[in-house]
Amino acid sequence: MNESAAGAVSASAPETPRPSAQKRVFNLAWPVIGESFLETLLMVVDTWMVAQLSTAAIAGVGASVQVLFFIIAALGALSVGSSVLVAQAYGAGKLAEAARLARQSIVWSVILSLPLAVIGYFLAGPIIALFGVEADVARIGKEYLQVTMATVVVLIVLMIGGGALRGLGDSQTPMRVTALANFVNVFLTYGLIFGVAGLPALGAVGSAWGTFLSRLLAAALLVFVMWRGRKGVSISGSNWLPEFSVASSVLRIGVPAALEQLLTSAGFTMMTAIVATLGTAALASHRIAFNVLSLSFLPGFGFAIAATALVGQSVGAHEPEEAAEAASIATRWAAIWMGAMGVVSYFLAEPIMRLFSQEDAVVHAGVAAVQVVALAQPFWAVLFVQSGALRGMGNTSFPLRANTGGIWSTMLIAWLAVTYFNGGIVHVWGVFLLTSPVMAVVLWKRFRRAVKEWSEVADESTQHFGQAEAVGTQ
Repeated sequence: MNESAAGAVSASAPETPRPSAQKRVFNLAWPVIGESFLETLLMVVDTWMVAQLSTAAIAGVGASVQVLFFIIAALGALSVGSSVLVAQAYGAGKLAEAARLARQSIVWSVILSLPLAVIGYFLAGPIIALFGVEADVARIGKEYLQVTMATVVVLIVLMIGGGALRGLGDSQTPMRVTALANFVNVFLTYGLIFGVAGLPALGAVGSAWGTFLSRLLAAALLVFVMWRGRKGVSISGSNWLPEFSVASSVLRIGVPAALEQLLTSAGFTMMTAIVATLGTAALASHRIAFNVLSLSFLPGFGFAIAATALVGQSVGAHEPEEAAEAASIATRWAAIWMGAMGVVSYFLAEPIMRLFSQEDAVVHAGVAAVQVVALAQPFWAVLFVQSGALRGMGNTSFPLRANTGGIWSTMLIAWLAVTYFNGGIVHVWGVFLLTSPVMAVVLWKRFRRAVKEWSEVADESTQHFGQAEAVGTQ
């Protein structure tokens, strides 16, 4: 579709009744929450199956997964940058530009992830060795990380495709694709770990292969959907050559967001390293607790992504009031849902932990961690959504400073607690009770100020335009 056609679509859009702000937030958020739940469920199921092998297997896979999160953050620039720019272009009615941005984001994700995959494969052993884990844990972690790094291109394409579709306001397609992939993953992973249905028994590394194959299917389906087109935007254009101008625009917004994710993931990697000094049992409980707690994060992530998309579309449409309203609704509901899930996690911590391990040392440490962090859930809800709203405005530098500063302050205090005060895993996680409220307030105030400044600029522009019209009619 050319830009004149896109403009025609934009011009006729007001004739169609728009859903309320709350409905638009929920229409975007609940599929994202569902998709994130399915992704988390995939990790939980994989962890449960690996846990049937040994405690060393859980610890080894946990260490390598933490490293994988760290590596993915390095390529997060394309995902965040393209999602924001696609949302802004779509909000302005520039459908051809939205399609171009989505297509180029996929191109650049492949270009940048290929060399990273090669380097990561050969450095898997030395990277895992940095954790200082026992020999059997290191071996499992290395094998798992080599598979995930060699196949990281597929995961990045999947992230980019989902982000572009959410920028258009379509969060249901990524959720459906993820649901299918997770269904396939359960059977593939089980078969490849234990050697069922004629598949080779690969042990813990079978989890990595099962996850890769299911994500390969999901990525192929998502690219197919984008090729056919959604909401007037299709990547089926003829120009697939890399455009440095597009990369520059995407990276301008995306690099601070990627750096934020990189440093945040580095902080959590440091957290894993700190916990690893407490022993294999503590590391295993940390991994299980992290998977369990990630379920309570899902509403925050979902409403944050909804805020990014809707604020981005409001920026394109020059509607600051709509941006503020969407962010407020998303923040309120994220806090309600995360607070409720925190309560559930607090009281059901022990039976949940015992689903994964019967070792008392692992369960006891994990229960304490879950209960402490459950109390911080409402504060994390606020900082998640307010960060997402700022990114939708194209401001990715402030969340970078606020979130990474908070995470690394947390890790510094946790390291001091373990090193000099004989602290345990509960003290490592407990530091978040001190830092997360501060981070939440700082981000909330910054978004409110940004909207106020934007509204003042918009009011001044309207006044100047009105004066010009008045002069023209005289």
